Amino acid sequence: MKRNANLLICTLLSVVLMFSCQAMKNAFTADADEGDFSFEENLEGHKTYRHVPAKKPKQTASTTGSGQRGKMGVTVTAKDNAKLYKEIEKWYGTPYKYGGCSMSGIDCSCFVKNIYQSVYGINLSRGAAYILNDVSVISRGQLREGDVVFFANNKKSISHVGIYLKDDMFAHASSSKGVTISRLSEKYWDSRYFSAGRHAKVTTKWK
Repeated sequence: MKRNANLLICTLLSVVLMFSCQAMKNAFTADADEGDFSFEENLEGHKTYRHVPAKKPKQTASTTGSGQRGKMGVTVTAKDNAKLYKEIEKWYGTPYKYGGCSMSGIDCSCFVKNIYQSVYGINLSRGAAYILNDVSVISRGQLREGDVVFFANNKKSISHVGIYLKDDMFAHASSSKGVTISRLSEKYWDSRYFSAGRHAKVTTKWK
């Protein structure tokens, strides 16, 4: 009788272990690299395991191109002059240096002069105030890609120059940040905005 009871107990334990192992096997079917696992435990000590998928990292663009946001944080579309943005990206982050005109240091007028020469084949004057003589003055509301924007600390004499891009953004060599992209609507630049100009050879058409 005792032998039969022991046999019955062993059989029951085998069945319980078999189902427990099967349950655990089903709970861990996913590869560990694809996520982690969490579980809930009831009052009787039984645990229910759930697979938690791993979060996939967001893909970010490393270069400026059509439909991409490069290190400058600007999305370039098919309507934009990609050559202009790629040239600006080459200089992006270059430190500011008064009178400088190289990758080791550059000032605002030389930055604009170099971009115009590389992108449009136009030789602008050296000096922010002198560049104003190379362009036709336009209103702020007429601004389009490639136009030149001028700033003045006292609203009388030009002290800074940059290149307008789109969506209120312009590229320039800032004395505090080096070559960067800012917005005309920023309080600092809005209060110092002087005028804008367009060169006759700069159009919105390109190959």
